[in-house]
Amino acid sequence: MTTAEKRRPWLPRTVLVLLVAAAVLAPAAGSTDSAASRDEDRFVAERKAMVESQVASRGVRDPAVLKALRTVPRHLFIPPELRGEAYGDYPLPIGEGQTISQPYIVALMTESLELKKGDKVLEIGTGSGYQAAVISLLARTVFTIEISDSLARRAAATLAKLGYPNVHVRSGDGFFGWPEEAPFDAVIVTCAVDHVPGLLFDQLAEDGRLILPLGDPRTFQTLTLVTKKSGKMVTRRITEVRFVPMTGEAQKKR
Repeated sequence: MTTAEKRRPWLPRTVLVLLVAAAVLAPAAGSTDSAASRDEDRFVAERKAMVESQVASRGVRDPAVLKALRTVPRHLFIPPELRGEAYGDYPLPIGEGQTISQPYIVALMTESLELKKGDKVLEIGTGSGYQAAVISLLARTVFTIEISDSLARRAAATLAKLGYPNVHVRSGDGFFGWPEEAPFDAVIVTCAVDHVPGLLFDQLAEDGRLILPLGDPRTFQTLTLVTKKSGKMVTRRITEVRFVPMTGEAQKKR
């Protein structure tokens, strides 16, 4: 019998062994917080690298857009098992057959709209909510519509948790827009269509801008900027892209 056991005759040897084992296996105080802090530092560094190597290097110059992409935590808008790829130069699946767009495309579409702080923006295709979060830092308010109810609820929860109070999410068919909130200074469509939806154009304010992937939804499209001038469409082709197709009413119109 050891001296310690003589002093503590009520403490069996097995209990002593368990206490020592617990002390060895238990994480040091604050180690979990330290790990989380290291992860966050890594993601901040990856966001910065993403903006420099994928976005600015390809010609996106608007300081407000670059700042928004450095600010919004993209990794928190995708499934946990893919967060290690969050800042890669490619789209990622988010469920329901939908994707979160490549960072460069998010930046290019946002910059092309030339947003101002007082603008009201309509987004068709909420997806993960990431594009809406980026836009929310540049505009007054964002109204975003997602046809998948589960994605809409998930995006709304993520946006609320992360603190984007000027984004309003609706579950529904974006083909019809959000008429009770029209007119909009800008409209962004994040799913492919083979024509400019007339209802979305009608909901644009004069001099408003609409950006969308225009072309065959089954193959490739042209990212196109439409500006409303005296009630007419003025279009500008930007680049070739590939988006998932708009579903719902848009499919019936093909």
